[in-house]
Amino acid sequence: MRQNIHPEYQKVVFMDINSGFKFLSGSTKKSNEVIEWEDGNSYPLIKVEVSSDTHPFYTGVQKFADKGGRVDRFLQKYNMKDNK
Repeated sequence: MRQNIHPEYQKVVFMDINSGFKFLSGSTKKSNEVIEWEDGNSYPLIKVEVSSDTHPFYTGVQKFADKGGRVDRFLQKYNMKDNK
């Protein structure tokens, strides 16, 4: 096998931004953010929009339907109204 051509495989924490659900897994993804895990060690943090905790296929329901889309959140954040 050729040396120095493969990305570094490491433990990372994935966090679902909609529910806050976190899990530890292995990945080659890099992140500038770090989080302390339950075992006391610090791991890179990767934020994801959908995980098994919020995906309707796994849950049977859509947990974050009331959160709104990007446009709705933008309009609410800057106290603007929709011009439809």
